[in-house]
Amino acid sequence: MVVATDLTKRYGDLVAVDAINLRVEAGDIYGLLGPNGAGKTTFMRMLFGLIRPDAGSIEIAGVRVQPVPVHALGGVAGFVETPRFYPYLSGRKNLELLAKLDGNGRGNGGATRIDEVLGVVELMDRAGSKVGEYSYGMVQRLGVAAALMREPRLLVLDEPTNGLDPAGIRDMRTLIQRLAGSGLTVLLSSHHMDEVEEMCTRVAIMRRGQVAFDGSMSELRGRAGRATRHLVTTDDATALTICQTTTGVVEAAREGSRIVFDADDQTVERLSRELVGLGLGIRVLHAPTSALETLFFRLTDSKADGEGVAA
Repeated sequence: MVVATDLTKRYGDLVAVDAINLRVEAGDIYGLLGPNGAGKTTFMRMLFGLIRPDAGSIEIAGVRVQPVPVHALGGVAGFVETPRFYPYLSGRKNLELLAKLDGNGRGNGGATRIDEVLGVVELMDRAGSKVGEYSYGMVQRLGVAAALMREPRLLVLDEPTNGLDPAGIRDMRTLIQRLAGSGLTVLLSSHHMDEVEEMCTRVAIMRRGQVAFDGSMSELRGRAGRATRHLVTTDDATALTICQTTTGVVEAAREGSRIVFDADDQTVERLSRELVGLGLGIRVLHAPTSALETLFFRLTDSKADGEGVAA
């Protein structure tokens, strides 16, 4: 559905997207994951033809986006950053206007389609309210409704849960999974590992304009293994020495009043028994991040410049 080949975008000395290669297959829920500034939004702007790449190419369903984006975007819909609407018009009126501008708002068919998409995003009961009265989550859902008006094959969403409260995040995730289940290909960006893990079938992790990982969620889970642990004992000096000599414990070090290290669950069990067996009391031992989040931080850490990039 989407193929990017050596895609590059520069802004002066800044390389926002650095010769990346990505492939999104039809039916994927494909997540672009990375911290702010990783290049995710720049990639999406090139996908929509809003900016031109400096090198490389991007294709949608075999058609190059450049030099004439409209030729490639017939089956594509979505939004980059936050969807915008006329706040003094109702949700329905906004969709009617967009349908006319897009050429599919004539006759009863357009009205039927508006009812359908409002139902999909669960906004029928607020369709007559002004958008200025909507919550942020409702505006996001109206943005998805506007995209669905085009009956796209590819739905592109830039951080669709950004700024939502927990209930709004839950509703948006459920909506995206339901849309993907209907046969849509979904490409979304996020900086939350748990969000990508819950929704996506494939993921690309971006770091400073490059791809640090590209593969299925099962492949990513297979690479994870270790989670970051925090440890506080009755004798941290001795505990640190034990951690540093225990097989499977990685990068053990003092960090303030605690010991920080990476390890899988089996290693933590062995380490715990050894500490207690030597008479040390364990006051704190927990994992503030999951194994996937630990891998994400390791892949995107700006201090890890010496590490290779695995695409």
